[in-house]
Amino acid sequence: MKAGFMKSFWLIIARVRKFNISDMMASKSNKLRLALIVIATLLLLISHSYSPKETQMEASLTEQNKLEINDIEDNITNSYARLAAERADICPKLLQKDMGHNDIKRVAEVMVNDHCDYFLYLNTGQRLYVDVDNRQIEALLIVPTLHDFANGDYKVISYDKHVIRLAYNGATYKPERLSYDVAITVTD
Repeated sequence: MKAGFMKSFWLIIARVRKFNISDMMASKSNKLRLALIVIATLLLLISHSYSPKETQMEASLTEQNKLEINDIEDNITNSYARLAAERADICPKLLQKDMGHNDIKRVAEVMVNDHCDYFLYLNTGQRLYVDVDNRQIEALLIVPTLHDFANGDYKVISYDKHVIRLAYNGATYKPERLSYDVAITVTD
């Protein structure tokens, strides 16, 4: 088998050496074949040059899909948080300010995990302050920016979802169910 391969290899080499482009161009059928090969190559190159635009369009579609997925996930989280707001021991919670009242008071809340998040949608220019009755709980704004409410209130820069995180920050192990009261003040 090795001898058969070597014989074929040398025959191909001999044909390549004998190949002459001017002899090939003498025949009309060969000219036609060459023209078809050139046209096919050009069409292939032209079609390939348009593919990056298609890739960009596909990339923008995937970006839109990612944004839609994020919106759906955010809506699901908000729906869950709206239902959790009715229970004292489930987090996160979506809170809404009552018309005419500046305070949102949550009494006898229960922290089961190491933290509990509260979602609020606030308008530009409003001020936000959080007061917790238990000194072992730290009140932080974590979205859209980081702010420690121990340093005072926070002025809302833009309409957005604001996430307040109450986290256990005690010197000892956290009890399994930590009870606390929280007052969130939103002023215009």
